[in-house]
Amino acid sequence: MTRSRTVRRLAAATAVGLLPLLAACGTDTGTGTGSESHASDGEKTTAGSSGQLDVPADANADLKKQYLLENAIAACMKKQGFTYTPVAPEDPAASWTTYGADYALTKKYRQKYGFGVYAGIVYPDDAGASGSAAAQQNSDRTPNADYVDTLTPEQKAAYNEALGAIPDPKAGEKNWTGCQGEADKKVYGSSSAQERGTEATNRNQANAQALNGDPELVALAQSYASCLRKEGISVTTTQPTGVGEMVRLQALDSAPVDAIPAVDENGNAKELMSKEEALPLLTKDIELAMRDLECGKEFRAAYFPKFLKAPTSGGGAG
Repeated sequence: MTRSRTVRRLAAATAVGLLPLLAACGTDTGTGTGSESHASDGEKTTAGSSGQLDVPADANADLKKQYLLENAIAACMKKQGFTYTPVAPEDPAASWTTYGADYALTKKYRQKYGFGVYAGIVYPDDAGASGSAAAQQNSDRTPNADYVDTLTPEQKAAYNEALGAIPDPKAGEKNWTGCQGEADKKVYGSSSAQERGTEATNRNQANAQALNGDPELVALAQSYASCLRKEGISVTTTQPTGVGEMVRLQALDSAPVDAIPAVDENGNAKELMSKEEALPLLTKDIELAMRDLECGKEFRAAYFPKFLKAPTSGGGAG
């Protein structure tokens, strides 16, 4: 995936272990997704005047716990004398909509942005384009980042200590420290974050095996792959958990180095190709993305209902 491939959709889908806290940890440095998110009904969910998020009534058990976790962190930080704005977690089903779960929305996205490889260069002011300056600014800034920017170096150090840190298994640590650790214990009970992370890993593997062994999905994945071959597109896997992302990842891997946002050893953004150079590449990317979408239409229609019920972080069908 090109849009936030590392965290993306499954962070919420599989989060009963470390994943929800990983999202929380990022908020003090401005790497979260903002103080508002989309509930499962599509309406925005924001922290109210009380500084607490309203938990959507139709959220599943895991998602509700993530909301409660953020609220607990905020309450703890307030006791420590700091302001922490709880960041609403994203509904995993909503996060997959333009990655294939919703055919119509995915088609609309791809008709303009393709796989998103070059869209950020062509549409730098479009927050919907992957890699655009507007999208980067939107994803990198949170109320917590803005708040931390107002603190002195000493206050920032105290803030980070109060918020807490991820457990280091090499040091024998199993739980988060600070308010994140306190909130984790309050919401998830006595089981350690490390134990839940192991359980999540095992569950992901079991879910992947089930999806890859599903006769219907296996047959549809083969048909999908055959269609791609007829279109002259290389097929490297026919596994249900991999075939849906295969063409997208190939497009990303084959993109010129100056098409991918990156930073140098000093942390400075590297110069990207010009809009004029990117435009013909975007046109080809759109054509490829649309051919992939149509070849995989029947597969994705069968895959996502099963995938969202038993998600795996090992692969998807975007």
